[in-house]
Amino acid sequence: MTNVKKKIWNGNVRDAALSILIEINENQAYSNLLLNRTIKKYTIDPKDRGLLTELTYGTLQHRLALDYYLEPFVRGKLDRWVRELLRLSIYQIVFLTKIPPHAVVHEAVEIAKRRGHKRIAPTVNGILRSVLREGVPSIEEIKDDAERISIETSHPKWLIDRWIEQFGKEEALAMAHENNNPATMTARVNSLKLTVEEAILSLQKEGIEASKGQVVMESVQTASGSLANTVAYADGLLTIQDESSMLPVLALNVKPGMKVLDMCAAPGGKTTFIAEKMNDEGEIYAHDLHDHKLKLIKANAERLGISSIQTKSGDSRELTTVYEAASFDRILVDAPCSGLGVIRRKPEIKYNKTEQDLKNLTVIQQQLLETAYQLIKPDGIIVYSTCTVEYEENEGLVKQFLNTHPDLQLADLNSVQSHVPLPIENNMLQVLPQHFGSDGFFVAAFQRKS
Repeated sequence: MTNVKKKIWNGNVRDAALSILIEINENQAYSNLLLNRTIKKYTIDPKDRGLLTELTYGTLQHRLALDYYLEPFVRGKLDRWVRELLRLSIYQIVFLTKIPPHAVVHEAVEIAKRRGHKRIAPTVNGILRSVLREGVPSIEEIKDDAERISIETSHPKWLIDRWIEQFGKEEALAMAHENNNPATMTARVNSLKLTVEEAILSLQKEGIEASKGQVVMESVQTASGSLANTVAYADGLLTIQDESSMLPVLALNVKPGMKVLDMCAAPGGKTTFIAEKMNDEGEIYAHDLHDHKLKLIKANAERLGISSIQTKSGDSRELTTVYEAASFDRILVDAPCSGLGVIRRKPEIKYNKTEQDLKNLTVIQQQLLETAYQLIKPDGIIVYSTCTVEYEENEGLVKQFLNTHPDLQLADLNSVQSHVPLPIENNMLQVLPQHFGSDGFFVAAFQRKS
């Protein structure tokens, strides 16, 4: 592989996007974290930040389709960074019709000159001009349904095969397409400080048009503007959180004065929601494997004016050595998972995960539930949730856990049902991204049989 030159081209949006794509490809870095870092590193003008986000996420989301479009025009092996540059360019040509194609080619050639040796620029120029001259191949020519959906939506075929088996072809196609749409900006209103209506008025004073959320009564949503940069956020009136992510806390059905354990708590969105639902009265213990992530929980609690949360680090599967058995009223197991419900926020997930990853995760998920089982009071409730859509990690795992713990049953989700415009089947809720433009999420609650 050619050593790509790393001299920063300050202010150049496409070169900045290329840097992000290269790092994701080579180091499996997360796009959302890299975006903020790159904006500062490249001193990207505020008016260009939207384009940087569009180029980065668009190229990532449509990677398989872009490779399909490129295939007829590539002869021989390309350095990985050159392929990323071509993907970035083809994305603009095919999907961003307001950008003149010849301007895209010119910019790509200039980037190639700065980053590579002298033979790279003519190669990039030749490939892209051939694309402009001949056009890209049609995806409709692919006969196999699953393969066509895979390329059309840029999801690996193994994933499409699983979703067709689990949800049927129509739902699989709808979900894959929805994963390529931008997420709605939603936030949770801090009920300790104000009402939803007051929060909406506060945001309007800052020039942000907000409205009530679609599902959770404590939520608001906005079509534009950065909620994280508002005074309302800084003053602790809001927590940026997807509506689906709020549902596990509703399922807990907490009350003031309870003793609650959040086993996988960072960065604290659900933990602080628990505190708000308890009117900040009671004991909430927030655990996370990584000590440095506890700072995020503490910072969020302080910003929101919450004092009932205590944080501790360590492996939550070993909490039976920390707490007495049967000592918690409620336990939330928001388990580590494949994350296949949040692909639109982290599109690189769909390329990095494997079927073996799912199997490995179910072992950890079962171990966390086993620990929760030991720590819950006889009349307590354990809520199990994930941000994935996979049967193996969700309904399949729940059924398996019930089989090995015959004294348990699924609790009703009435506290969730009143919010969600979806059928709750067998006391389990599976939200798909296309249901109400939210993240894919799963929720189930366990309690001991009477």
